[in-house]
Amino acid sequence: MRIGIDVGGTNTDAVLMDGDQVLAAVKAPTTADVTTGIVMALNGLQGQHPFPPADVRAVMIGTTHFINALVEARGLAPTAALRLGLPATASLPPMVDWPDRLVAAISGRGYLAHGGHEFDGRPISPLDEDELRRHAADMAAHGVRSVAISSVFSPVNTEFEQRAAEVLGEELGPDVPVSLSHEIGRVGLLERENATIINAALRDLAAGIVDGLAASIAGHGITAPLYLSQNDGTLMDVEFARRYPVATFASGPTNSMRGAAVLSGLDTCAVVDVGGTTTDVGVLTGGFPREATVEVSVAGIRTNFRMPDVLSIGLGGGSLVRGHGTDVTVGPDSVGYRLTKQALVFGGDVLTATDVAVAAGRVAIGDPSRVAELAPSDVAAALERIGADVADVVDRMRISPDPLPVVAVLLSQRGMCPFPSGSVHR
Repeated sequence: MRIGIDVGGTNTDAVLMDGDQVLAAVKAPTTADVTTGIVMALNGLQGQHPFPPADVRAVMIGTTHFINALVEARGLAPTAALRLGLPATASLPPMVDWPDRLVAAISGRGYLAHGGHEFDGRPISPLDEDELRRHAADMAAHGVRSVAISSVFSPVNTEFEQRAAEVLGEELGPDVPVSLSHEIGRVGLLERENATIINAALRDLAAGIVDGLAASIAGHGITAPLYLSQNDGTLMDVEFARRYPVATFASGPTNSMRGAAVLSGLDTCAVVDVGGTTTDVGVLTGGFPREATVEVSVAGIRTNFRMPDVLSIGLGGGSLVRGHGTDVTVGPDSVGYRLTKQALVFGGDVLTATDVAVAAGRVAIGDPSRVAELAPSDVAAALERIGADVADVVDRMRISPDPLPVVAVLLSQRGMCPFPSGSVHR
């Protein structure tokens, strides 16, 4: 037997499989500590189809926690970006193309130092270790908890990045993790550097989430290996996930895309994966996710690490709805797993996309009387905004004018995708 678990921002889904046969499937609310929600899902599997924990051969987990954290700018560590390349590259400092809110969320600090290489491996300038130690002292003084090191053409020559990591480790100690760009991105300095900074900012969060995942599985008596889904649909062990949380960024959408292909019978289509916090759109070609061949924009940041061509927007069943009429906005922030406590239809005081869906009569969930007073014009405007945003994302993912089938993977039971029919076209 194998267990597959998807930890989303709103719900945790789990299935128990024997070969290709699904023996049980459950949905439980995601919890703040991650562990409790997984335990609830595992208990649900046991209730539907009792099984000895020793019979489980592997547990595979996909999670959207990391991409959600970046999109919502929460749970990110104070991060420093150290670039080796002076006297070159000074005109475009680290994080120059980042949204201001994300720079603020990571308390981003950029440092330029001598080093780097030409495209043929020749040094641009010698590494100045005293300069690095001065930068490390400033990082410590400003409470930096994670560091991203990038060097010009480091995929060609990794020497300077590795030595800089050693120097910073000596100065900052083992509790400040260091991410190296040559291990994460491809040639292309700014995009590779951006990916490395994101990875560094997520290291604290990754440690807590991975520990929670492992503890929940072990606490259920399961001793089978634990794997996390990677961006391309393959698997990695938990230690790898601690070091490279960006490798899980598209694991949720990738898993949904592969599942959509199997369930719909369409091997070439666009897949709109709607969660409680984000909507992720990708394209399947021959049954497999189309891989991005150029830089990928993640939460408005250009990156170039290996991942499927997926575009994420902060729009889901738990997205907050604000404004009126033409000024209405939906997302990018979301109540996430707190939907069943904070949404209006569940007795809360926050207007969400799910409330809009109930008010429009598109779904019966919670207490419809709690949204009966919403102005019909505001409900219609919110639906129009949602439809326009989704249609725009699908159009941006198309690479030809040919008709493209669209498969939607939606929330169920605890939340509801409020997308109006007809807003996405085959």
